[in-house]
Formats: sequence, C-alpha cells, structure tokens
Amino acid sequence: MLLFDMMEDCKIMNRTRTDDAYGSYVEAWVEGATFKAAISKNTTTEQQIAEKQGITEAFTVVVNKGFTLDYHDVFKRVSDGAIFRVTSRSLDSESHPASTVQIAKVTAERWELPDASNSTNA
Repeated sequence: MLLFDMMEDCKIMNRTRTDDAYGSYVEAWVEGATFKAAISKNTTTEQQIAEKQGITEAFTVVVNKGFTLDYHDVFKRVSDGAIFRVTSRSLDSESHPASTVQIAKVTAERWELPDASNSTNA
C-alpha cells in the first residue's frame, strides 16, 4: 500500500534534566523509541498565508495504529534530522476498528529543540 511505502524512520526525542554542580540542572534531548511515520506538509492556502505571517510550518503525520503520539511529543525524522512537535493526539484520530487500514494521525509543527547544543544520541 502506498501509504505504508511512504513511511520513514523517526525517533522520539526525550527531554532529560540532570543536576549540575551549581544547584541548577542541565537539559538535554536524547533519542528514544524508533517508529515509522508518513509525514506530509500542509499546503493549503490558509497555511501558506499563515507561514508568510510567521506561523510555523504544519504537517500531518500518519503512524501505525497502536503507536501513540501525544500532544507536545517531540520526534526527529531520521533521514534529514528534521524535528517536529505534535500538536494533537493520535488517539483522537484512529481509523475505525473495522477498517482494513489500521492507522492514526496527528498534526505537527516543525520545531527546534530548545537547547540543541546539549542534545545527545542514545
């Protein structure tokens, strides 16, 4: 099926915090679970106008049903390192149980890790 052929490797990005020697903490982003997703950019006229006004790019992300993405989860597309932040919940957009295509979808925005200089790979 074409949809599944479009899916590519992605990795959940987990935020970690560790104490530093000065009574504060250091934040880092660590790669977590690998999953497959089909990611397509929202190219509606409304979205194009929003992007010209400074709103971030918007995407639809399709995953296999059973892999849960929640609001504000962050993930990386392995092929180019692009980072996305989820702006909906996959549990709200799952295919019907009787459907032959068992998928869920979320919306996401292109995002930058707040402290990319401290990012590490697992």
